[in-house]
Amino acid sequence: MLGIFSSSVVSPPEELVAAGSRTPSPKTTAGKLLTRFVESKASAVSLQVGEHVQLAYTHHSESPWYPRSFAVKDEIFCLFEGALDNLGSLRQQYGLAKSANEVILVIEAYKALRDRAPYPANRVVCHLSGSFAFIVFDKSTSTVFVASDQAGKVPLYWGITADGYVAFADDADLLKGSCGKSLASFPQGCFYSTAVGGLRCYENPKNKITAVPAEEEEIWGATFKVEGSAVLAATEY
Repeated sequence: MLGIFSSSVVSPPEELVAAGSRTPSPKTTAGKLLTRFVESKASAVSLQVGEHVQLAYTHHSESPWYPRSFAVKDEIFCLFEGALDNLGSLRQQYGLAKSANEVILVIEAYKALRDRAPYPANRVVCHLSGSFAFIVFDKSTSTVFVASDQAGKVPLYWGITADGYVAFADDADLLKGSCGKSLASFPQGCFYSTAVGGLRCYENPKNKITAVPAEEEEIWGATFKVEGSAVLAATEY
């Protein structure tokens, strides 16, 4: 899955900008990134949302345990990869039909948060149990909400393209070609929300998250670490 957002929607994280500046490396534009995804992924589907957002996904080569799904409801777009262990109980909590899958559940959870504001943003994800990563774009408020499970079982990465777009994807090689060293593994157990102004740990949302510069030979430009926690954003590659 792939989500690409212009700087008018998502401000490029300073840590990733700095990482790319420390070690200059080849990059491409957001348009070329999307083209590469569509051309290299069988049966890929892409969607332009307004002028500043591009979403894409494919079911090709997906894990049977961590399937990908896409849905849109009430101008809320969601790409989801993984599976929730407590989907049944969450359906009851949100009053959803038994046919509702994970991607619909995430949309409803996000919508409930948005409509009950001020409501802690971490509540959207802290009650989700399972292996997952998702990207939400709320067109009505131009809000982006991205999250990864606490164990980081579903890979998720983010980076900055040559023309300053912020991209999220489950494929590190894909982003590496367009983001160079302005690239990092998205920190497990964390969420990114433009509504709250950045990256947070959803178990301990007040804990500071810092970016540690990566070694020259690493694929990443930085590794994000939650202070006061053993959780690291780097995964084996």
